[in-house]
Amino acid sequence: MTEIDGQHLRLAEALIFASADPVTEAVLKDRLPDGADVPALLKELRETYKARGVNLCKVGKAWAFRTAPDLGPMLNIERTVSRKLSRAAMETLAIVAYHQPVTRAEIEEIRGVSLSKGTLDMLFEAGWIRPRGRRRTPGRPVTWGTTEAFLDQFALESLDDLPGLDELKAAGLLDKRPAIQTLGDRAHSSDEDEDALEEPAISAEDTEELLAEDPLDPDDGVELAPAVAD
Repeated sequence: MTEIDGQHLRLAEALIFASADPVTEAVLKDRLPDGADVPALLKELRETYKARGVNLCKVGKAWAFRTAPDLGPMLNIERTVSRKLSRAAMETLAIVAYHQPVTRAEIEEIRGVSLSKGTLDMLFEAGWIRPRGRRRTPGRPVTWGTTEAFLDQFALESLDDLPGLDELKAAGLLDKRPAIQTLGDRAHSSDEDEDALEEPAISAEDTEELLAEDPLDPDDGVELAPAVAD
C-alpha cells in the first residue's frame, strides 16, 4: 500500500476546498509537488470525509466538496419575498373594497379597461378577496368582496374604516387619472402590468341593462356603495 504524504494530503484538501469550481486531477497534479500520488490522495480524502457533514464527490472529471445528501433538507432556508402590487391590482382591490359585492364586468367598467385574468387570481391567492356569490342576472356572474385578511393587512377594524379618496391616492391605491376614460384618453394611456386587453370588456350599455334588471342579489345582503369618483 502506498504511503500517503500528510503534507500532500493537506494541500490537496485545501486546493479543492478553496476552489469555487470542481477541481480536475490534472489541476491537482500541476499544483501539488512532484511525485504526489493524486489518485491515492483523492481516495484518502474521500474516505476521510465519507461520514462527515461534507463529502468529497466526483463531478464529471473533477472533484468538489458537497453537503452530505442526508443533511441537505435540514439546510434549506425559506424566505418570504414581498412583491409590490401592480397598479391594476391596486385599482382592482380598491374597487372591490368600495363597491363590493362587485362583478368582473363592473370592475372593468369602472377602470375603463379590460381586466387580466391574473389580477383577480393574484388578489384571491393573497387572501384579500373572495367570491361572494352570483348575481341573479344573465350569465350569473360571480361577485367579489374583501376578506378579514384584507382588513388585517391594512389595519382596518371594519369596512367602515376605509380611507377616503384622497387618502387612497396618497397611499398609491388609486391612480390619479379618472377611473373611466374616453377612447382618446385610452389611446394615450398604458397599463404597467398584465392588463393587455386580453379579453373584450363588456359594454356600458350591457352593464347598465344587467344592473337595471337586478342590481344586487338579495342573498348577498350588502348594498352597493356609491361609485368612487375623482
